[in-house]
Order: sequence, then C-alpha cells, then structure tokens
Amino acid sequence: MLIDFNTLPEHARVWIYQANRSFSEQELEELQSKLNEFIKNWTAHGSDLQAGYQLKYKRFIILGLNQDLNAATGCSIDASVRFIQQLEQEYNVDLMDKMNVSYKQGEYIAHKSLVDFKKMAKDKAVSKNTIVFNNLVANVGEFKENWEVPASESWHSRFLK
Repeated sequence: MLIDFNTLPEHARVWIYQANRSFSEQELEELQSKLNEFIKNWTAHGSDLQAGYQLKYKRFIILGLNQDLNAATGCSIDASVRFIQQLEQEYNVDLMDKMNVSYKQGEYIAHKSLVDFKKMAKDKAVSKNTIVFNNLVANVGEFKENWEVPASESWHSRFLK
C-alpha cells in the first residue's frame, strides 16, 4: 500500500540506496512509476505493506516501511532487493555497493569509493565539516535527523584526524 513518505511514523524502517551517478529527469520519472507500482504490490505473506519512498538529489532512493501495520519478512525484503537489482541492471547504475561514500561539495553531490574518501580525508580534501550522507540510518526519525550530517557526526569521522 503506497503512502506519502512524509506520513510514515518516526520509527518506520528505512533502506537507502545511493546511485553512483545522477539519474536524468526522464529516468527519475520512470523510477517514480516503477517505485509506485512496486510498493502498491509489495506484500508480506500476502498482506499489504504500508510503504512510501523519496527520490533525493537525483541520486538516492529511500524506501520507508511502517511496520505497525505489517512487518517486513525475509521474503518481502528479498523482493525489495530483487527490485533494486533490476533497477541497477535496467539503468546501468550501482545502488547496492555500501563501500562508496556520497558527500556534498557545495550544491553538488560527489560519489567516491571508500578508499578514495579515506585518501581525501588524509589529504585534507574533505574535513569534519563536510556534509556526508549516513546511509546506515535505520528509521525515518534517524533519516530526518542524521542522514545529512557533518562528517564529524557520522561513522565517516573515523577517517578524519
């Protein structure tokens, strides 16, 4: 059951998928249609899941699930992963690699491998004030408060001295 992401409760579960490139406007329109269709049909043991999504910065897909109505199961989570993998193939984009870092450079969103980000931190090309995207947040409340944060307030801080 598709609902507006902004109406999900603070404790609703989230999954964040970051793309290794920006989506075009046409791709974003297609993604909205595909996400709408997927979520409308997303179930757990035959019961509707109450979920929403956001597309942020032409680069992030954020899925949110209100588990008060029905909780995700292994099968429903597998279905969402298969859906994301289909998007990866269809759009020739990487959405599942957790060993990449996205951060802001002004209004631009940069995307680097973790190895490159560590090197940039060592070379002082990024700082504790660099805004990073903490894709490890687990729920809507954390997403709102701790997704876009200075590197010093995220797991990224371990690379900054």
